[in-house]
Amino acid sequence: MQAFTKLKGLVAPMDRANVDTDAIIPKQFLKSIKRSGYGPFLFDEWRYEDRGEPGMDCALRPKRRDFVLNQPRYQDAQILLARENFGCGSSREHAPWAILDAGFSCVIAPSFADIFYNNCFKNGILPIVLDSAAVDQLFTECFSQPGYSLEIELESQTVRTPTGQTFTFEVDAFRKHCLLNGLDDIALTLAQADAIRDFERQRRNTAPWLA
Repeated sequence: MQAFTKLKGLVAPMDRANVDTDAIIPKQFLKSIKRSGYGPFLFDEWRYEDRGEPGMDCALRPKRRDFVLNQPRYQDAQILLARENFGCGSSREHAPWAILDAGFSCVIAPSFADIFYNNCFKNGILPIVLDSAAVDQLFTECFSQPGYSLEIELESQTVRTPTGQTFTFEVDAFRKHCLLNGLDDIALTLAQADAIRDFERQRRNTAPWLA
């Protein structure tokens, strides 16, 4: 997992509340367990005129011109600005996979669904909770200023606007440590490899019938 420390990136506004995981990545894409290749299908039903299916060439599909991610000013955005209860619905981990594969490494919203929130940290995405007033302000500034970007610093837990205004956010200390060091569940386990091997050796000696 790639470490997250600092990010200065373009913001894309997703001005909808209660965006569920089926909207983020529709159910037909859950056939694969690979973590890559979902980016072009992010928000598939809102993004394209036709129904997406795994393996389709999205470059050839008709796009909805009014959808935010299809607008040129938001191309290559790395920060997704959202409304309350983002990521609700089913617990599919494909949702953060699609967001990350589309180039987003940070999502800012007033609130997140719990499972989606946890899955973001496990996949290298920083979900930031700011109060509704702050999020309203960011939406207003984003819509009014083409090229609107934010500076995110995880160590200081701050979001800085182009004018220098700073918002602070809370994050669990363990999750912060994992993101700063690029540690997913597998990496955390491998960090204890010596202790695991010692345990296995001791178990073979004390209970050889289990080997």
